Amino acid sequence: MYYRRCTACGFLFTDAFDDWSHDQFKTQIYNDDYIAFDPDYLTTRPSANAGVVASLWAGHKAGMRVLDYGGGNDVFCSALRASGFSEAVTYDPMVPEHASRPNGKFDLVTCFETLEHLPDPLTGIAQIADCVAEPGAVFYSTLTQPADFEQRGMSWWYIAPRNGHVSIFTKQALALAWARHGFKTAALSDGTHLAFRTLPESWGMSVATG
Repeated sequence: MYYRRCTACGFLFTDAFDDWSHDQFKTQIYNDDYIAFDPDYLTTRPSANAGVVASLWAGHKAGMRVLDYGGGNDVFCSALRASGFSEAVTYDPMVPEHASRPNGKFDLVTCFETLEHLPDPLTGIAQIADCVAEPGAVFYSTLTQPADFEQRGMSWWYIAPRNGHVSIFTKQALALAWARHGFKTAALSDGTHLAFRTLPESWGMSVATG
């Protein structure tokens, strides 16, 4: 499996899956064996993420519209609805029961461990940006390349084609991708990020962009 890396922004990618259909992804990657390679996928990760979002936006949940892009099995949104969020909707083109894109704009769009799975992440980011209300934000996770990536190279564990990890970002690559849509970005950690044009004043958030 060959990957290429942009010399300008460091974005790492493979084009090996560019021509695959949804059915091929489901047969070869997102099949019954996928859980062996990503055991936290079903409940552990979405439940933990729901706890983080519920904590950060606890004071606003009664009036917020939340969309989870690439949310898979709806565990995350079910947990948000159970905790009092007025609307939390899952959208995932790979899951038939959640493959219909919801109408309207959303105050908060979440996207956890999804961008690295997209063979065409620029199109995915454009779709996400189109769902965000103004003001509003995207709260998402994807692990960015470590400072010593040049030494680690392809041995870095996050490069995992069997898991469908085909697009591996740097912070710079993320900033450039979101900037196409007028979004600023803030890295809350190596793996957690915020993207927005304008943050709602009522949220009282102050983040460093770059």
